[in-house]
Amino acid sequence: MLAELVFYLGFGLLTAHELDAVHKREWRLLFVLRRMREPLARDVFVLAHVPLVAGLVWLLASPDAAVRLATVLILDGFMVIHAGLHWRLSDHPLYEFQSLPSRLLIYGAAVCGLLHPLLLVLG
Repeated sequence: MLAELVFYLGFGLLTAHELDAVHKREWRLLFVLRRMREPLARDVFVLAHVPLVAGLVWLLASPDAAVRLATVLILDGFMVIHAGLHWRLSDHPLYEFQSLPSRLLIYGAAVCGLLHPLLLVLG
């Protein structure tokens, strides 16, 4: 139960970060999108999240326990890698995630991504 709560807290933090990412214009840091004009890059960034989130929710609701477990473990890993990418980009001149709320969303998700598998193993 605690493991599941930690996972969904991390997923919520990551999801809220994506709202913050629109506000902070994260597409300007992404390889393909940064080459596009601003309005188009923003629209592609936002619209790309629709099938991504829909697919993740669909996998998380799968009747197959193995699919659900694989999905949460992949997301756990993504939350950690995602934080590492943010840390790596933090000196970029267009990086705008320096505020405490932004950092809490990014690194809080990473902590949950690290903690969740540990809680699963510990039982």
